[in-house]
Amino acid sequence: MNKKLSVLGLGPGNLDYLTRAGFKMIADSEIVIGGDRQLEEIEELLTHQERYVMKKLDSMKSFVSENLDKNIVFIVSGDTGYYSLLTYLKKSFPAESFDVIPGISSFQYLFSKLEMTWEHYSLSSVHGRENDYIKTLIESKAGVVLLTDESNNPIEISKNLVQNGIDNIEVIVGERLSYQDEKISRFLVTEYEDNIRKYEMNVTILRKV
Repeated sequence: MNKKLSVLGLGPGNLDYLTRAGFKMIADSEIVIGGDRQLEEIEELLTHQERYVMKKLDSMKSFVSENLDKNIVFIVSGDTGYYSLLTYLKKSFPAESFDVIPGISSFQYLFSKLEMTWEHYSLSSVHGRENDYIKTLIESKAGVVLLTDESNNPIEISKNLVQNGIDNIEVIVGERLSYQDEKISRFLVTEYEDNIRKYEMNVTILRKV
């Protein structure tokens, strides 16, 4: 008999931002599945659960198919509804129903730290994907929020904007958000050469000024 397949948004990382419902979901689970970082973050909450580190999606899919008689929880970063593993899972297990608990997204957290609202910003991602964020930025009322990666980092994004004649932008970078060593940097896009360095795991806001 099939049990539950659940998807839990961890939030920005620090367990202080995991919901009470999320704690209960983990406690009731028999198997937890996630990346190395996600499983490391919840290690203190795991007692009896089997851990499965997700590497290849096909292998994970086979493992889940063989364990549908157990309560399985997929641990994902942030909000389960934004560029989430949930899309893949719904396609891979169409006959199953999922319990889904979202977490706080990294951009929600960053805007709260900035004491700003984000209803007029466009949300996008260049994390492992191509995206015409310049077009999105031009069309947006206030600016763009970008999930980034090592290649599409704040400096390369800033450089690209300047080369395309867009200079009325403030770049706000939130690194390792919710952790003790979190860092929030702000500079004008034209000042990117003075801010060249390696940026840790981050979300970037391009704010029109």
